[in-house]
Amino acid sequence: MYVLSGDWSIISSPSPKPYPHKPPKCSNCAPLFMKTTAVLVRHHGIYVWGDSWISAKTQAECYHYLFDAAIKLHHLGLDWSTPDHGPIQNVKGFSSINSMIKRVATKAGTVESDFKLQPYPRCVVLDIEGTTTPISFVTDVLFPYARDNVGRHLSATYDSAETQDDIKLLRSQVEDDLKQGVLGAVPIPLEDPGKEKVIASLVANVEAMIKADRKITALKQLQGHIWRTGFENNELEGVVFDDVPEALEKWHALGIKVYIYSSGSRLAQRLIFGNTNYGDLRKYLSGFFDTAVGYKRETRSYVEIIESLGVDKPSDILFVTDVYQEATAAKAAGLEVVISIRPGNSPLPENHGFKTINSFLEI
Repeated sequence: MYVLSGDWSIISSPSPKPYPHKPPKCSNCAPLFMKTTAVLVRHHGIYVWGDSWISAKTQAECYHYLFDAAIKLHHLGLDWSTPDHGPIQNVKGFSSINSMIKRVATKAGTVESDFKLQPYPRCVVLDIEGTTTPISFVTDVLFPYARDNVGRHLSATYDSAETQDDIKLLRSQVEDDLKQGVLGAVPIPLEDPGKEKVIASLVANVEAMIKADRKITALKQLQGHIWRTGFENNELEGVVFDDVPEALEKWHALGIKVYIYSSGSRLAQRLIFGNTNYGDLRKYLSGFFDTAVGYKRETRSYVEIIESLGVDKPSDILFVTDVYQEATAAKAAGLEVVISIRPGNSPLPENHGFKTINSFLEI
């Protein structure tokens, strides 16, 4: 049997059977629940796991397997007693549960004293610029790098299928821009005059798009490919605020899925979080959304994210952004929303009505 202390530390555990015996499989356990009842009882401050009767060693080994998993889940702050193993909200039967959860929360990096009382979201969706990352990193590092290297990148990769696809998207976007009279748009010649003239016109259009900070797929896809070269050559390093790695680690330990939603391409997002000043943070992230699901100031984009994540209700998702219009669109879709207040962010309208945070550790 297992013997645990009041804080779930293992005092004694069953010994595994020696080689060549194999550890039990979870599938072996299903028939047992039809004829035995497993119980967890407290005796003089000690928790003991057993069952009403065990008729074979296999049964004991299977309970060993299950309870070992339950202990590991609990140490991660996850509820072992529910099918989806979400964050611990309430556990019946333990008089010392408040102190126990507080210790688990401290191990996971939580600093709030009311950890048990605060319901955690099932999913967190994060913006990048002004939320996880300083705006200055995007405007003063990433954008200038793409602008200064677009010509070199196009010349070096012009004949590749990837770059030809980028050019096709840019041609289509520029054609629409010219019809709508967008400032800075210039015609892109056909291939006949030579690729130098094509590249020169592409550079002129891309520079105008970057200057206007346009959130369009044609630009973001090309930027991602340019930045990839920069990261591969160690010319770029992603930057996140100091509280971000700790919060990501905490949410990951609690079983909360974290996603990124940015106007930058998914490639660019993976590059930033895979090469940060705190190392590779992608292990804490479950996925990435970009403008392929829609623009960030449109409610239907968040409806698409809701459907993609498959949550029971929209409020299971917490969206964190620094942009009021994005917060409004997400709220209209039913998401929980908080606005990130970071150095360099634009001021919010008066009486905006949203909760605000200065650090992810406040969530």
